[in-house]
Amino acid sequence: MKKKGKVFLVDDDELIITMLSRALKKEGYVIRSEMQTEDILNKLQSWSPDILLLDIHLPERSGMEILEEIKGAGLPVEVVMLTADDTAETAVKAMKLGAADYLTKPFNMDEVRIVIDHILEKEKLKEEVGYYRKLYAEDYDTEIVGESPEMKGLISELEQMAQSGVSTILISGESGTGKELVARRLHQTMYPDRYAPFLKVNCAALPENLLETELFGYVKGAFTGAQTGKKGLFEVADGGSLLLDEISEMKTELQAKLLRVVEERKVRRVGGNEECPIDVTLVATTNRGLREEVEKSRFRLDLFYRLNTFCLNILPLRMRKGDVPLLAERFLKRYAKKYNKKILQGISAEAEALMAAYPWPGNVRELKNVIERIVVLKEAEMILPEHLPPEIARPPHAEEVQGGNKFVLPESGISLEALEKDLIVQALSKSENNKTLAAKLLNISYDSLRYQIKKYGLE
Repeated sequence: MKKKGKVFLVDDDELIITMLSRALKKEGYVIRSEMQTEDILNKLQSWSPDILLLDIHLPERSGMEILEEIKGAGLPVEVVMLTADDTAETAVKAMKLGAADYLTKPFNMDEVRIVIDHILEKEKLKEEVGYYRKLYAEDYDTEIVGESPEMKGLISELEQMAQSGVSTILISGESGTGKELVARRLHQTMYPDRYAPFLKVNCAALPENLLETELFGYVKGAFTGAQTGKKGLFEVADGGSLLLDEISEMKTELQAKLLRVVEERKVRRVGGNEECPIDVTLVATTNRGLREEVEKSRFRLDLFYRLNTFCLNILPLRMRKGDVPLLAERFLKRYAKKYNKKILQGISAEAEALMAAYPWPGNVRELKNVIERIVVLKEAEMILPEHLPPEIARPPHAEEVQGGNKFVLPESGISLEALEKDLIVQALSKSENNKTLAAKLLNISYDSLRYQIKKYGLE
């Protein structure tokens, strides 16, 4: 049974605690109970329940007093007061102090379930509204464009992973190849019929201590300035996906904590003792060869093997040039609509040929930016060679490339695959099977070389 939420019970009557605990556990709630009010705020802060069922009449002090302290401290918990007094005055006072609702003893369990379910649904709706306001403030397109065998293979593997419910996935590829796009497509494939959060954090953009608290959250007093506790992204993304972008930039000390979360599927807030179970699909991306990072002692070997179990490698655009026209047309339609421009005849054959010949060092991101710039700045019904940036419209002559070395195509033609395979074999031979060095000789990424080695059976 899927866990519905965390409920904290505070009552001095052991029979009531037992009855409520047993009934709510059967409904799928995670329950914790206390009969004493000592240090109750710190216990709430540490465990972070969704709902607190709080008795008004407690031996040590009034439940109303505790309610005031909870609201004064700003703890993110909904409080339901338990009382044997069903007068309107008591209910009004409780609601004025910030209670979400109240229940009168003796309890009708159906009423208890309805009250708790209603509060949780209301809070869930608030979170979803906030999430989707942020989500749809940006323009996200999750369609993967590409007819090359490599992209078709990637989409097939992606769908298999999503259907199997894989919980940890690594996406590798050079900068600008579309790793976040693939991550979002994976998320939508995995969660098609329900609202599920998709959160991301750039591991290179935050200092180590801030990244730790962003991921794991913290409890009140964990560090100077921590006046209240805060959920981390792992907890907020529960039931959805969390994208760790540029994971190769994460410091090794933090990698150890991440490995523990990945393996145990539990998260502990900074400064806290309680562990919170999570149900999160973790997607990590990297533009570096993680195996090479392991060899340089910059990435943990155990975390690498845990992430690399399911890996999607996106080839650079120069290795799938057949996708360039498709992507260019896609971006042209998108930006013509966005900027209300009429480019009726699309891209000329000459301009398309120049774009197909260009190596696109910035990959799909560079192509997208080029098309957007043309749409905004050029007034034309068709994209022509003169509309392209100089580096694309006037490529260097072959004699100028690599010190004048140039491959001459024989009259009889060649097998491009055979030539590619032969070059890879030569690079591996020259580097004495050092894949990192071989990738540099071929001017491709380490992951791209691994893909080609597997493709041609050269392992």
